[in-house]
Formats: sequence, C-alpha cells, structure tokens
Amino acid sequence: MRILFLTAQPPEPAHAGGSLRTSGLMRGAHAAGHRLHLLTFAESVAAEVARPALSAYCARAEFVPPPARRAADRLRDLLLSTQPDMQRRFYSADYTARLEALLAAEAYDLIQIESLEMATYLPVIKARQPHAKVIYDSFNAEFDLQRSIYLAERRAPKRLPGVVYSLIQWRRLVRFEREVCHTVDYIIAVSEADAAAFRRLAPGRPVAVVPNGIDTAPYARSDASLDLGPAALVFTGSMSYRPNVDAALWFADEVLPKIREAVPGATFFIVGSQPHARLQPLRERDGVQITGWVPDVNPFLHAAAVFVVPLRMGSGTRLKILQAMAAGRAVVSTTLGAQGLDAQDGIALRLADSAAEFARQVVALLRDPDQRCALGRAGAELVARQYEWSVIVPRLLEVYRTLVPDA
Repeated sequence: MRILFLTAQPPEPAHAGGSLRTSGLMRGAHAAGHRLHLLTFAESVAAEVARPALSAYCARAEFVPPPARRAADRLRDLLLSTQPDMQRRFYSADYTARLEALLAAEAYDLIQIESLEMATYLPVIKARQPHAKVIYDSFNAEFDLQRSIYLAERRAPKRLPGVVYSLIQWRRLVRFEREVCHTVDYIIAVSEADAAAFRRLAPGRPVAVVPNGIDTAPYARSDASLDLGPAALVFTGSMSYRPNVDAALWFADEVLPKIREAVPGATFFIVGSQPHARLQPLRERDGVQITGWVPDVNPFLHAAAVFVVPLRMGSGTRLKILQAMAAGRAVVSTTLGAQGLDAQDGIALRLADSAAEFARQVVALLRDPDQRCALGRAGAELVARQYEWSVIVPRLLEVYRTLVPDA
C-alpha cells in the first residue's frame, strides 16, 4: 500500500512519546512491505538530523517549518473562536499547500493522522482524495484528558485559570474529537480505557487498540555511567506538559517529605525537557534535582533505585513506564499513571494513589533490594512479552487489511 503519515514532529530521532510511537509504527509498516511517505513539521536543522534515519523506511519525507503560534493567538482563539486549541495548534498555510501538492501528485491507499492536532487537515484530505482511507491514531483520548485535568484541579483555587481553560477545552474537544471520529474510517486507541472513551463519544465507529511499544534492547543494556546515589527516585517526561508538572509538584510537596523521614538520603530527580516555571521553586528544595533536557534518558533509568510515576491526570499509556521496566527498574505508580498497561499490582509494579501509600511503597522498596530486583525482572519480562514493537505492529497491520483488503 501507499501510505501517507501526517505528524506534528519528525519520528526521528525517537526521544519523546509521540516520536517513539510513530517511529515504531512506521518502521513496522515499512517492514511489512508498505511504501511510506511522511509530511511533518521541522526546522531546517532538525530536518537534516532526521533525514538519515527516516531514509531507512520512508520513500519520501517532506518538512515544513512549524507554525509560530503566540500566546496572543491562543488567547484570541479562546475568546473569539469555538475551536479547541488543539485544532489550531499546528494549522499552517504552508503545510496545507504542501499536503495539497502531495495529494495531487500521488494517489494514496491510506492516510494516517498521528495525533489529534493533525486532524485539522481532514478537510484538505477529503477535498483532494475523498476515497482514500483515513486512520486517526490517537496518542490520547484528548477530550478525556482535559476532563481528567479539570476534575483533578477544580478544587485548587490557585489553579483557577487552568481549571477554566481545561473546562472550556474539554467541551470544545468533545465536539471536535467526535467530528473527527465520524469523519475518519478507523480510530486507533493506545489502551482499552481510551477505546472505551471513544466508543462512548462516537458509538458505532470502528476502534482498534494498538498499544504504545518500545524496542527493549537499548534499555535492557546495562548502563553504569551515572551514579545518582543509593536512594535515587527518578521521574521522566516533558516537563512543560501539565500532567507531568502536576505529578512532579504533588510528589515533591506531598510524598517526598514522608519518604525522607524514613530514608533521609532519598533524592527526587525530575528528568525532562523544558521545565515549567511552576517547577522553579523546587530547585531550592533539599532532595530535589531538576535536570532539564538530557540527550539520553537511559543512564538515569539505570541509576534509579525506584522509578516513580505520580500522575494524577491524563489518558493514554505511559511510554516512560515501559522504558523503566525494560531497564529492569522497580516502578511505583498511581493507578491512573499505569492505566492501559497490563501490569499486575505487586508483580510487575506497585500501585499507590494516596501520598501516604505512595511513600510507604517507595520506602519499602528502598529498604529491600531483593524486592526491587524481583519487581524489575517481572516488569522487564512483561514488556518483552507484550510491548515489543514486533508484538504490537501486527495489530496495526490488521487494521490496514480491514480497510484495504486487496492491498
């Protein structure tokens, strides 16, 4: 089949969640014999970095500079538009023109939209190639994500502007994401929980679950290049992302002090790009370190005594947990943080939702190296068995066969 992927960022280098997922799916589709084209956003330097890796599985890759979307633009759309922010976030006249040119030059069997932001180009697709099958690959059920953020923060007076924003976006996303679900030919969810949310949103529309995955080998290789101490607690992710910011603050404020009462040397490492201004005060705290962007997360994973996932809002599944498990780390997560993963509490990870219970589970693991090792081994076995791309890609290929049986 001839397949066109529309993405908001290049799949290579595959560092962040979205690029890791798209890279894995595209590599799998190419290995199955499909001919892939890519249209994505990237500045010229990033495009040149991405090209060599993309050439291994993309017959054609085209890049458009990301649109400049200022805070004033977002405020204007919030006040004067009924569209959700995600519908406007990656709209670009240049991207539209390049997409129209691609659709005029090539007849695609299938067009795959990676993330809701790229659904803003559905009208162009339907106008230029109305018979092409279209897949919406959702990184999250975005309407449900905003709902969860609103519910988590609505009783926090200091977060009132964010609460109002999430309430407005939740309502707008319900309309937009429902429209997208009714326009595309197939919806792909990353978890059963997200699939259920889509079925409630758009009853009768076809939904398949294609989980997030990873190549376990790079994470499984031992890496002793970094020493963070015997009681290092590591949390990774984009630190401008609201659920990650909330998680880091909640852990630092409510959980870490309880841990340090029992294990004074415990240190919380917040590892990820673009730390939000709300995290700045944590830099002055004993027992907290914020790294900012790092070129490779693997040394931090292997240096962690316990990998923590204190998420209280969100949807989808967390690639960070798969990475930590593949590295053989003991993981403590909230129930929501581990949502969508087929991981049994007490076997492959430990779950805790209150600050006291989260602290208790972390302290128990810090004091028991054997339990840490057992949990790490079980997690690594689970990821290798269920979340390797070689296991997951066949689910995507089955969707392709359903949509284009003769391809």
